[in-house]
Parts: sequence; C-alpha cells; structure tokens
Amino acid sequence: MTTEARTAEQLAQDYSAMGDSVAVITDIIAGNSQADDSAEDRQDSVDRNTQHLELMVAKEDWGSEDMAATNAAISAGNGYTAS
Repeated sequence: MTTEARTAEQLAQDYSAMGDSVAVITDIIAGNSQADDSAEDRQDSVDRNTQHLELMVAKEDWGSEDMAATNAAISAGNGYTAS
C-alpha cells in the first residue's frame, strides 16, 4: 500500500484534528461534555476519538510536533469505562 506524503497544510490540519480529539476525550472523562448522554454514547465517543489518535500518532511523517497530550489522551481513553 502506497501512501502519499502529506503536505505541510495537511499535517497542520491533522495535528489540529488530533487536538480536537484530545479535547473530546478529556472533556468527557472530566464530566464536562456529554454528561446528559448515555454511558454507551460517552464510551463510543471516547473510543472513536482514541482510535483516531492511535491511527494518527502512528503515522511516520510527523516532524517535531509534541505528542505528549495525544499520548496522554490515548492512555486515558483506553483506560476509560463510562458509568
């Protein structure tokens, strides 16, 4: 499978989208988002965003972008169980 290199604009857009996923995960776990949704819906949102981050962080064409918040959100998301 051949993948084309991402442009600087695509990299910036992808990194920004990762930040959005970090925020979703963090806010749901903190109880600041989707608090009125069912546990199943909250779990689904965290799982989808965690999977997105795992796929994106695995890409090999990142430059010097800081992945600390991303990796922390992946860890938190993988450990999250909605109740």
